[in-house]
Amino acid sequence: MSKICTICGLPEELCVCETIAKEKQQITLSIIKKKFGKKHTLIEGIDTKQIDIKEIGKKLKAKLACGGTVKGGKIELQGDHKAKVVEILKTLGFDETSIDVK
Repeated sequence: MSKICTICGLPEELCVCETIAKEKQQITLSIIKKKFGKKHTLIEGIDTKQIDIKEIGKKLKAKLACGGTVKGGKIELQGDHKAKVVEILKTLGFDETSIDVK
């Protein structure tokens, strides 16, 4: 017998909690400079309690073929990938209007 989600009350296979949470996020993309003038893309604002941020970081690194890390509720990718990250986040189910590019 399948488990029931405690939040939405549906079986875990049909649970829509993460999909609803993705639509409510307010994500901020920015470029920061690190040592030796290297640029990194910083993604902030994803709620770690409702969404698996490590999985999103893993998918972004694989699709962009770059290194990066997930620390403290932030995803940091090596290189300037602002335009590509917006497109990938849209395909992962995030709302385009909730993504703020600085």
